[in-house]
Amino acid sequence: MNINQIKKLMDRKKTSHKGENGHALIIGGSEEYVGAATLAGLGALRCGCDTVTLAAPEKVAWTINRYTPDLITHKIKGANFNIKNAKEMVKFSDRYDAVCLGNGVTRKADKFCQYFIKKSAKLKVIDADALKSMCFKDFHNSILTPHEHELEMMLVNSGKEFLLPKLKHANAKEKADILQGNLRYFLQNNNVLLLKGPTDIILSRNKTAFNRTGNQGMTKGGTGDILAGLVVGFLAKTKDLFKSAVAGSYVNGWVGDQLLKKKKGYSFIASDIIEDMEKINKHIKNDFSMPTKKVETVKPNVEKKTAPVKKKVVKKVIKKVDKKPVKKKK
Repeated sequence: MNINQIKKLMDRKKTSHKGENGHALIIGGSEEYVGAATLAGLGALRCGCDTVTLAAPEKVAWTINRYTPDLITHKIKGANFNIKNAKEMVKFSDRYDAVCLGNGVTRKADKFCQYFIKKSAKLKVIDADALKSMCFKDFHNSILTPHEHELEMMLVNSGKEFLLPKLKHANAKEKADILQGNLRYFLQNNNVLLLKGPTDIILSRNKTAFNRTGNQGMTKGGTGDILAGLVVGFLAKTKDLFKSAVAGSYVNGWVGDQLLKKKKGYSFIASDIIEDMEKINKHIKNDFSMPTKKVETVKPNVEKKTAPVKKKVVKKVIKKVDKKPVKKKK
C-alpha cells in the first residue's frame, strides 16, 4: 500500500450524501486525559469519515466542545466510565458504523471496557487502557492497537507469558510468525492485531503486513491516539478491518516523516499530524516528497505447480580406432 492507494480510500462519490462515508463513535476521555479523545476524534475526521461523535464524561465533553466545533459530543454522567453506563453505551453504539474505545479512559474504566468489548457486536478499534485488563479470547470484530508493553500485559492475562522471552529478541518478521502462530483463535474470530513499534506489524487470520513509515519523533504523547482515530475513521468508511489497520498505520507514519523533513528535527507534536493531514492531496497532486517506504504485505505461501525440468542427455561419442594386426616375431 502506498499514498496513492490511501488517497483512493479517502475519496468519495460526487453523489454521496452526509453519513454515507462513515459515522464513527469514540468512547474516551477523562479529567486527566481530555486531549487523547480529542486527537482520536479529529484523526477520524481527517481521514475522510463524515461525522464523529465523542462520548465522554460531562466535564470532559464540555471542554471538547470549547476546543473544536467539529466533534459532536455525547455527555456521560459522572467523572469516569463505569459499569452502570456500560449497557446504555452498548445500545447507543448500534447507530454507528464503527466504534473506538480506550483513548484517555484510565484504568478506572476497566469494568466498563470489559462489559462493552464482550457485549458489543459492532466493528471496533480498541486502544490504550481498554486493552490492559483484557484477554485475547474476549475480542471479536476488533482491531487492537497495542504497543509492546500493552501486548505483554495482554499475553500475561491470556496465559501466554511463555511467549515473552521469544518476542524480546525477535525481529519484526519473527514476531509476526510467533504471534500469528499462537493467537489463532483470536485472529479467526474476525480480529486484527496492529502492534506499534519501529516497524508496525499488522496481522489478520491469513495476512501479514509490515509498515516502515514513521520515525523516532512518533514516540511523543498523542500520536497513538491519532493512529486509533485514523483506523476507526477508515473502518467506518470501508468496513474492512485489515485494510483500515494498514491504512491508518501508513498515514500516521507518513505524515510524521513529512513533519520530520519540514521541522528539520523532532520538534513536531501530535497535533501537527492532524494539521498536516490536509496536505496529503497536495503532495499527491504535485508528486512532491513522495515516500520511498511502503507497506509490505505478506500472503500465505501457496505451492505452485511447476513443469518438470527436462534433463539434458549427454551422449558419449566413442571413437573407433582401427587396430593394425601386430606381426609376430619369428
